[in-house]
Amino acid sequence: MTNHDQAETKMYRRRYLASAAAVGAVGLAGCNGTTDDSGGDSQSNIGQIGSGREGRGLPGGTSMADMPDLSGELTVYSGRGEFLVGELIEYIEDLYDDFDLTVRYGGSTDLVNQITNEGAGSPADVFYSVNSGSLGALANEGRTGELPSEITDLVRDEFHTDQWIGTSGRARTIPYNTDDFSEGDVPDDVMAFPEEFDGDLGWAPSYGSCQAFITAMRLIEGEEATREWVEAVVDSGITSYPDEFAACQAVANGEIDAAFTNHYYIQRVLDGNPEASIATAFTRGDAGAVFNVAGATVVDSTSDATLAENFVRHLLSAEAQDYFARTTFEYPLIPDIEPIGGLPTIDELDVPDIDLTELSDLEPTVDLMREAGAEL
Repeated sequence: MTNHDQAETKMYRRRYLASAAAVGAVGLAGCNGTTDDSGGDSQSNIGQIGSGREGRGLPGGTSMADMPDLSGELTVYSGRGEFLVGELIEYIEDLYDDFDLTVRYGGSTDLVNQITNEGAGSPADVFYSVNSGSLGALANEGRTGELPSEITDLVRDEFHTDQWIGTSGRARTIPYNTDDFSEGDVPDDVMAFPEEFDGDLGWAPSYGSCQAFITAMRLIEGEEATREWVEAVVDSGITSYPDEFAACQAVANGEIDAAFTNHYYIQRVLDGNPEASIATAFTRGDAGAVFNVAGATVVDSTSDATLAENFVRHLLSAEAQDYFARTTFEYPLIPDIEPIGGLPTIDELDVPDIDLTELSDLEPTVDLMREAGAEL
């Protein structure tokens, strides 16, 4: 699968790094405080890692200060890009004097293969994946350990198994141009496109997230209906983009009227220009409403399962979950931390009931898309 965390546009990367450099010293100061059970004031600025978002209150959840200390040597294989999560991981390491962390970044699928090929001698203790499919793939290889219930119980049942746990989420959405359309103009059934939408569409068909979306359609609607849908949007003249951020930027620029993307790319466009002509619409209970997760698992050959489990637990801390909301614009998965940007909560989304690990079965999807005329 294409690692979309590592496929951001160069323009966005330059802008983000510039803003992070400007606020990093402030954002990293004093973020080891605690909150009380009522969500009241803490003794310090808990959760202020990363770029920060003006007006956002203190997060709920459990602070890293109230979690077991990390001590010893740990190796993390991360399928999430360093650009997005490196600051958080570095922050966790710096909290503990006796903690020595090594991180190897790469594509999630490549890292699954690497751990499998390395066998019992793999140096990996934790696998941190951009998607649930890769977590499931490693589990299917018998290379994951069972997580304790005190960790898995932190998130909803659909976002974990006994072998892995989601740490942040992303929703499929329909970004649309607000100069020419209102939310009511956008169908809430993805299968109604393109017939019931009077506008120009865009997508990123070579992108892993888009292919997972079509995979979900195959699972929910069946092969034939999915093929007909892809043929219809191709015949409608849908414009292809190299990634979903570019598709969202095209919506905001008025080049197209709507697109099929993950939700956070819309937020990233708005972060660069709050007045951009783009807003978020959601479909209901279909492939256009799939909610996928990034997550982590403990590798079965780790020499210190307790340390590995406690590191995974830190990814579900109040600070880390608030970082995902504010800095990567993802959905936090623990209760009491809301997404930013006026997005509906997870409970308010109408998400289809599918096995997220099946979204990694991309080969038949790619074949179908090509046969239907999509240029990948």
